[in-house]
Amino acid sequence: MPSHGQVALVIPTLNAASDWHALVGAIQSQERPPDQVLIVDSESTDCTLALAHASQFLSAKISRASFNHGGTRQWAVQHMKDAEIVVFLTQDAILASPDSLEALLRTFDDPLVGAAFGRQLPRNGANAIEAHARLFNYPMDSSVRAFESRETLGFKAIFISNSFAAYRRRALEAVGGFPPDVILGEDTITAAHLLMKGWRIAYAADAQVYHSHAYSWLQEFRRYFDTGV
Repeated sequence: MPSHGQVALVIPTLNAASDWHALVGAIQSQERPPDQVLIVDSESTDCTLALAHASQFLSAKISRASFNHGGTRQWAVQHMKDAEIVVFLTQDAILASPDSLEALLRTFDDPLVGAAFGRQLPRNGANAIEAHARLFNYPMDSSVRAFESRETLGFKAIFISNSFAAYRRRALEAVGGFPPDVILGEDTITAAHLLMKGWRIAYAADAQVYHSHAYSWLQEFRRYFDTGV
């Protein structure tokens, strides 16, 4: 695989101790591990920061009030200034196999790929609703989307998820980075900007994580409402 330079993994956390063993074990088992891991913690009241230090990860503490999906991630990108590829993972997204990260990075062999995201599989014990959502949004076949893809895919052309996604620094800088103030969906907005600038978005079906939530119908409605906004 061609070298992509330094790779940084950024994980925003809040009381992540219950997820830590599975999260870190999966990261440490990667055949192509990240060169640096940054934990951005929002005032956890458990031992998250102590666990990060014990794992020899870089860490930064921010106030919960200042956390912002776009702004916090953009701060992390700027903080990890030596990384050419920045990977984002949420604390409850567990890399499914030792080649998950390598499979995601492989999409950047295409110099036009500005961002890539992996396949999310239902967690063990997932109910039918959360399993269906993962199977619907994350198919078995990989794909690459360009600006022209909107003509056939519509809104789905800009679908991406920062629960497991990677960005080429040069591409992010070309579109001004993540939007600083959004309810959520900083990843989707950025994907749209990338496509409009001529970059491509890759979906790597072989780069997999276990990640799903048992939302109630009301929680699902609120999330999709916020996404619509």
